[in-house]
Amino acid sequence: MSSENPLVPAIREALSHVDDPEIRRPITDLGMVDEITVDETGRASVRILLTVAGCPLKTTLRENVTKAVEAVEGVRGVHVELGTMTDEQRAAVRTALRGGVPERVIPFAEPGSTTKVIAVASGKGGVGKSSLTVNLALALSELGRSVGLLDADIYGHSIPDMLGVGDARPTPLDDILLPVPTLGIKTISVGMMKPNRDDVIAWRGPILDRALTQLLADVHWGDLDYLLLDLPPGTGDIAMSLGQKIPNAEVLVITTPQAAASEVAERAGTMAAIMHQKVIGVVENMSWLAFTAPDTGKEYRIDLFGSGGGQGAADALSKRLGTQVPLLAQIPMDVELRRGGDEGDPIVLAHPESPAAKAIAELASTIDSRPRGLAGMHLGVSPTSH
Repeated sequence: MSSENPLVPAIREALSHVDDPEIRRPITDLGMVDEITVDETGRASVRILLTVAGCPLKTTLRENVTKAVEAVEGVRGVHVELGTMTDEQRAAVRTALRGGVPERVIPFAEPGSTTKVIAVASGKGGVGKSSLTVNLALALSELGRSVGLLDADIYGHSIPDMLGVGDARPTPLDDILLPVPTLGIKTISVGMMKPNRDDVIAWRGPILDRALTQLLADVHWGDLDYLLLDLPPGTGDIAMSLGQKIPNAEVLVITTPQAAASEVAERAGTMAAIMHQKVIGVVENMSWLAFTAPDTGKEYRIDLFGSGGGQGAADALSKRLGTQVPLLAQIPMDVELRRGGDEGDPIVLAHPESPAAKAIAELASTIDSRPRGLAGMHLGVSPTSH
């Protein structure tokens, strides 16, 4: 009986530091390392089992495994073979991902969750809410945070296109979905699950509620510092469902400078308070347009949509809710912000030195610097008299 080559344990140890690029867990913990052999010349053969045959990141996984094994002293060459898990092996992975809990639970609503859930809301459409959400998520990721982005705008989903992954699909692991990794964050949208991009979604309240539950509970997000949710405009079913499902979520209200938009934005903030969610602040988008005079080179600010709407909404919400709701940021108009959304090339990565990108990066820093205490949070208790 031949003994195991002494390089095999060293290779297995090296592979324990290789994460599945979608699940973000060591491939050894997930049972993905099927076989390791080393011949007399020191050439290693490693068989890795994919959770599904069509894994979109299998090339990345193969490269990472190859690099890890090549780094083991004594290895003279590496061959990586990719196979596919059996139903029983996938069931074991699901059990590991859910921690042995069979029920579908929303992890972000659990008492021990450390993920900051921020719902980005607006009273009306056309205020740039989705493009701001995308760039804010990326700006938080640039700060070294682990970020997930859920497109909860069921009818008007636009996040995939803004991130340049309009044709991507989440990887199914039986009854679990793996979000699409892109630009350093994880994202998912109901738009990614339509058979055709041009299909129209026409769902009523109960189905909308179940869809939101699936996107929250049946997606393996992993350990996140932040989960951002791009809400549909207004105060409809999705906003109410979210308040019930994740009562500890915080709300960021987006508006524009004009008074009409500001008044409508107040309703979105008020709805959040009704659902016992904390309104962390207001962001005024399209605040001004920077203009440089061609003859003098002097810079001017042109208030195309008026001014004061963001501060007005913050003041009105502070008065209505009885707590301080700050104006967190004013984002100037920038053609690159619009172009980045159209072309899937977000401005905070494509043009980080632009005024809009800098303002969004500062907003991310402001949000990330907030204390993580319980002040202002709804604890689900009521005072009683003795």
